[in-house]
Amino acid sequence: MAAKRRRPNIARALKEMAVIHAAKPRKKHPLFIALMKGKLKRPQVREYLKQFSAIPLYNHLYHGPLYVSCPDPAWRERLAHVVYEEGAGGLFAGGVPHYKLYLRLGKAFGIGEREMYATDFVGGALAFRSHFEAVCSRGFLEGYSALSLGGEAQVPGVSGKVSDAMKRYYGLSHAQAAFYWVDEDADKDHSGGGDKFLERFCATESDLDVAVGAVRDAVNIAWLMYEDIWDHIN
Repeated sequence: MAAKRRRPNIARALKEMAVIHAAKPRKKHPLFIALMKGKLKRPQVREYLKQFSAIPLYNHLYHGPLYVSCPDPAWRERLAHVVYEEGAGGLFAGGVPHYKLYLRLGKAFGIGEREMYATDFVGGALAFRSHFEAVCSRGFLEGYSALSLGGEAQVPGVSGKVSDAMKRYYGLSHAQAAFYWVDEDADKDHSGGGDKFLERFCATESDLDVAVGAVRDAVNIAWLMYEDIWDHIN
């Protein structure tokens, strides 16, 4: 009689991911502290928005490959909702795609669409875009872990406060600041269900190690991006 295969330790992996996030949380970086408290001058916010566009204006390079490579029909349906929200804004944004919300935010600070797309990115922003494009195209387990359990997991609790700061300190309307409050709600949905994801796609401890490693790399590369942007605007 064959020995019963031992189930991988999901709790162990989730605990390791929590430690990774606790070491470099977006909400504790000086860049986001300054944003949430309205401490940046408008020219600094303008340059931050241009650099940070490496995420929202290029999300199709990240979510798209994951939808294509997802091996599970039910989970692929979940990803379809994410891709639809990012590209069409039909779930949280009243039919406005996220990239258009971001361009609207930039316009409130005097950044035209052409200027936004012509941003001369700092090294950290380039590294972020290159890393996530590569990891999301390399394989579903690693890519989804990086993007959802790594990157998007740190958005809730920060983006909503940035939205409030944009209105309170920089005079934006609710509509102009929509990108960040939509981002708060959308990423709560996108990054949820980490335990269910690991249970479905991690059959072995080695699979869990891949997921944990992807989260670690994602958090590190995001922190590098924040550091470079912070240095660039100061």
